[in-house]
Amino acid sequence: MEKSLLLLLFLATSSYCSSSEQSIVDVGVYHDHVKMTSSLMLLRERYPRLTHLYSIGESVEGRSLWVLAISALNPDSHVTLRPEVKYVGNIHGNEVIGREILLQLAEYLLVNYGKDDDVTNLLDNTRVHIMPTLNPDGFERSIEGVCYSQVGRNNANGYDLNRNFPDFFEDTGLRIQAETAAIMGWLKTEHFVLSAQLHAGALVATYPLDNLHPAKKKLYKDVLQDNSPYSACADDDVLRFLALTYSTHHGRMRMYNETTRWANYNPEMGFKDGISNGADWYAVAGGMQDYNYFADGCFEITVEVNTCMHPPRAEISRFWEENRAPLVQYLKQVHRGVKGIVTNLVDNSLIHGAEVRVHERNLPQRTTKLGEFWLILLPGNYNIEISKSGFDTRMISVEVSAELYQTTRLDVSLRSTSSEIAPPISLISILCTLIVINFAEV
Repeated sequence: MEKSLLLLLFLATSSYCSSSEQSIVDVGVYHDHVKMTSSLMLLRERYPRLTHLYSIGESVEGRSLWVLAISALNPDSHVTLRPEVKYVGNIHGNEVIGREILLQLAEYLLVNYGKDDDVTNLLDNTRVHIMPTLNPDGFERSIEGVCYSQVGRNNANGYDLNRNFPDFFEDTGLRIQAETAAIMGWLKTEHFVLSAQLHAGALVATYPLDNLHPAKKKLYKDVLQDNSPYSACADDDVLRFLALTYSTHHGRMRMYNETTRWANYNPEMGFKDGISNGADWYAVAGGMQDYNYFADGCFEITVEVNTCMHPPRAEISRFWEENRAPLVQYLKQVHRGVKGIVTNLVDNSLIHGAEVRVHERNLPQRTTKLGEFWLILLPGNYNIEISKSGFDTRMISVEVSAELYQTTRLDVSLRSTSSEIAPPISLISILCTLIVINFAEV
C-alpha cells in the first residue's frame, strides 16, 4: 500500500518539479514518510548524475530506511580511496529537527555543486550518504510543539534504538531491532570513515566514548561520587577536534549559556566550548556512536541540534541556517591524516583485513577488500604500524599536514612470512644432478 501511494505521488509531481528549479524540499513543513520519500525521489530525478537513492532495510512497521548518496563521480558505487561519510537523523522519533535539516542538506549540496567551492571540493572527493531517519515509525507518533516527551522516542516495539547496539563494555541483553540490524548490515557493506548522528534535547556535540567498563563506572561512583566519568579512547584528540569543528562553526553551540544540560534536568549548567565526552555527560550502553567506533573504526560524533525535541515547524528554517555551515565543515575533516593501500610484496595483490594503526594506539583500522585504509589525524609526526597475520609487520614514519585535502598518501607492501623465495639453482648444481642420474642408470 505504501509503495503504491508513493509511486502515484512521485508520478504526479515529477514532471513538474523536474522542469522547474524551485526548491524540492520545503523548509516550512515537517515531512512525514510519504513526503520525505517523495522529496528524495525528486532529488534523485533532478540530479541523476550526482545521486543514488537506496534503502538499507525497513522499520518494524515496514517503512523504508532511505539513504541518498551524493557524489560527483559514481554516486552508486565506491571509488578506490574516496572516503565514505554519513549522516543519520531522527534516531529517536520525537527528535525531529535532524531529519529536516538533513533533507535540506541534501538539496543544498546538489544545488550548490559547481557553484560553491566548499561543496564542489567535498563532492569531488567524497561520497556523502544522508539518512534522514532511522526511526520513521516513532516520527509518525511524535507530536509537534511538544519539547519534552517520550511519545515517539522509541521504535514501534518500544525500544530505544540508541541503546540497542552491541556494547563493547557490557551485555545489554536487548533484542536487536530491525532498524538496528539495518545499520549493522550497512556497516558491513560500506566502510565509513566519518559519521555523525543528529539528536535533540540539548545543544552540544559529544564524542566517544559513551560508555566504560562497569567496574570502573562503579568505582568512580562509590569512591569519587562521580556518576559520569570521562571515558577516553585511543583517538580522543581527533574525536574531540571533530566535535569542536562542529560546535565552532555553529552560531550558538559554543556559547556556554546556550548549551544547557537539559538531559540532566539542570538548566544552569552548560558545556564548555559546546562539546562533551559522551560518558562525561552521561554514560550510555548500547549506543550507536561507540558501535561505529569499535565495530567499523568509523569516527562518529553525536550532535544535539536544539533543546526542544519537536518544535513548531516555523522554527525549522532557523535550525537549518544554524547547522548548514557546521554540517559541511564537519564532513571536510575526513580529508585529514593518512590514507593508502596495502599490498602483498610478492605478487602485488591487495591485502584485506590488515591492521593499520598509529604506534601505541590500541584500536587499528582494518583495510578494505581493496586494501584501502584511512586514518584521520591531526597535524604532526606519527609512526604508522601495518600488520597482518602471516606477514612481516612494518613501521613507517609519516608527517601529517594541517591543510585539508592534503592527506598523506602511504602505500605499503608487506612481505609474506610463508613465501620465502628459494635461492636460485646454479648451473653446477644442475650438472651434478645429471651426473648422479647417469651413474644410477649405468
